[in-house]
Amino acid sequence: MAVDEYTQALRGGILIGLASWILLAGVGRASSVSSITAGVLTSRRQHSLWRWAFLFGLVGGGAFFAWALAVPHLVIRHYLVLVPAGFLVGFGAVLGSGSVSGHAMVGLGRRSKRSLVAVATFTGAAVMTVLVTSHLPDATWWMQLIIEGLQWLFGR
Repeated sequence: MAVDEYTQALRGGILIGLASWILLAGVGRASSVSSITAGVLTSRRQHSLWRWAFLFGLVGGGAFFAWALAVPHLVIRHYLVLVPAGFLVGFGAVLGSGSVSGHAMVGLGRRSKRSLVAVATFTGAAVMTVLVTSHLPDATWWMQLIIEGLQWLFGR
């Protein structure tokens, strides 16, 4: 069964690479998700229609195939964990002048030294995060601590 998981990951990687190539060959744009999203949020020009189509396909395609292929439901983390994590990811993308996907797929494909440093930094930070968080109490302990602290703070 483990081989099948690797085969699926390989197929997914090939599809992502193919889609990136189609976008580059067809529109002349790199498929850096953070740059495309920033272009949608900051551009009022008519040529951002392809960005909207890309983002719609990214989210809508994932949702459609999750439904069509009956992907098993995953347990979603609490919003008090997800919202700060999302802000940290966004901050990291701004600080690193791009997202992990942009640097790894587009930057390394262009043999950019800056992207190589960025990917190494992202990877090192991910490894350190796993090492640190694997030795911390689980999320329910933290949630209980936060709730008790708020109750104490507001006197309830």
